[in-house]
Amino acid sequence: MKYQKVKIALIALCILAAGLCYGMNSSREDRTPGISLSEASAFPYGENAAGIPAADDGSPADGNPSGIGVQAAGGAEVSGGAGQSASEAAEDSLESAGEIIALPFYVHICGEVVSPGVYELQEGSRVFQAIEKAGGFTDQAEAEYLNMAERVFDGMKIQVLNKEEAEAARTRGELSLPAAASSKALKTKVNLNTATKEELMTLRGIGEAKADDILKYRESRGGFQKIEDIMKISGIKDAAFQKIKEDISV
Repeated sequence: MKYQKVKIALIALCILAAGLCYGMNSSREDRTPGISLSEASAFPYGENAAGIPAADDGSPADGNPSGIGVQAAGGAEVSGGAGQSASEAAEDSLESAGEIIALPFYVHICGEVVSPGVYELQEGSRVFQAIEKAGGFTDQAEAEYLNMAERVFDGMKIQVLNKEEAEAARTRGELSLPAAASSKALKTKVNLNTATKEELMTLRGIGEAKADDILKYRESRGGFQKIEDIMKISGIKDAAFQKIKEDISV
């Protein structure tokens, strides 16, 4: 009799414990946030809560996890695409829309031109454009001694000789054919004993410091006896001499 009462009491305790566990699980599920079936059906197929078209996996169709674009000035939208920031996209736009601007420089034009002087030209200009800036040739100019297609450079001096000066210079050997020029396109050699500092600086590899050294040597030694004497100047060796030997005279 006692055994039956104990058995009934144990069964009652088990039923009570099962009821308590079931009640606790139900309360946890009620507190878990979620969207009900009725709320989920309120959104059209293929859109999320923000109204943005979604891919099959529910993410925004444009690959942007946040579904938000960045709007730049002018109304253009810059997406947060992988590997490119908004600043990089702006730089690409500037490069594609940019243009190459030619830098100005100055050329001294003298001799038989209408208006000798210093003129501003654009990078890539030719001798004929420099002559046009100076008003063109005078009637006495000997134009055939100039290479009209030669490129000019910053600080260049273009001297237009008259017919008598050109013939005298040719006789003295102070006129030579420039590289890649026609038979009539000649340019004046730089005389080491009479050239100014600016004229010396027109020689390849001769900057301001070396031009000063040439002038000092000329004054202290009474001039150059032959063009090879220029190699006595510090910093001017055979390699440098070979580049300018066709452009100098004494």
